[in-house]
Amino acid sequence: MPKHTQIGLGLAAIGRPEYINIKKDDIPQTQEVFQANAMQVLDDAYRFGVRYFDVAPSYGKGEQFLIDWHNSRAYPDVTLSTKWGYTYMANWELGYEGKHEIKEHSLPKLLEQWQVSQVLLPELKIYQVHSATLESGIFTNTDVLKELHKIKQDTGVQIGISTSGSNQAEIIEKALTINIEGEDLFSSFQVTYNVFEQSTFKILKTLLGDQKTVIIKEALANGRVFPNDTFSNYQAAYTYFHVLSKKYNVGIDAIALRFVIDSLEPHVVLSGALTSPQLQDNLKALSFQLATEEIQQLQIFASPSQLYWEERSALAWR
Repeated sequence: MPKHTQIGLGLAAIGRPEYINIKKDDIPQTQEVFQANAMQVLDDAYRFGVRYFDVAPSYGKGEQFLIDWHNSRAYPDVTLSTKWGYTYMANWELGYEGKHEIKEHSLPKLLEQWQVSQVLLPELKIYQVHSATLESGIFTNTDVLKELHKIKQDTGVQIGISTSGSNQAEIIEKALTINIEGEDLFSSFQVTYNVFEQSTFKILKTLLGDQKTVIIKEALANGRVFPNDTFSNYQAAYTYFHVLSKKYNVGIDAIALRFVIDSLEPHVVLSGALTSPQLQDNLKALSFQLATEEIQQLQIFASPSQLYWEERSALAWR
């Protein structure tokens, strides 16, 4: 088992009542209940050995939940990461019909969100551009890039990007060209990679070889790794997931997470668990190792990247 790979906890689902998924979890949708659940999951995660926690201002109340937990527990051995560039718009409204989050990679938005996020220091180790794209202008906005470099110089945090979409590799390649005062600005990359979306494998291996930090998100493909009738194109994968799940006596979630660990060996793969039992199931991925032939078989189930992201775009907020 790669010693440097750890399972971290992402708060995308914990911080807001609706998220992109194929399943709906039966939890009362009030802020008070969500906050109590967040504190419980964060406490349990730490007790289970999790030390990496990832959040963003657009995760509803997620960043505030992490701030409250961090302030009250004051654990010095955790690594925290957050992002900037999206604003949460749904205001806890169930069935919200507008855009749940709006992207803005501007200097005012960076300054506004950094003002809040910096309270996570000194355990805040990574600060990321949330869902960097070529179209958002982030890579040509000199004022923003200089401010990110200043934050890096002043605090020592790693500056990174998170990516989504069928052109993730192109976005990463562009980010790698950004150099300020003789050093690469971006040294951390949070990327979607899973059994069905493997298009970034080559560039992620290159990043790891160049000593960049690689964090994997959406390892469960927003729930699509779980057998369902909607995605007939994944039925062969579901059959094999069942075989491996039975062999290793773990859930399909653990198989999917273990595939990421064994095939890529990233620094962190994020669990998106909403509850403590879900997190415990996810952490079972650390209890076994896939055989080489099993990894190779799972690699066969990769979907065309364009199709994968079209499917993801069609998923409902639940």
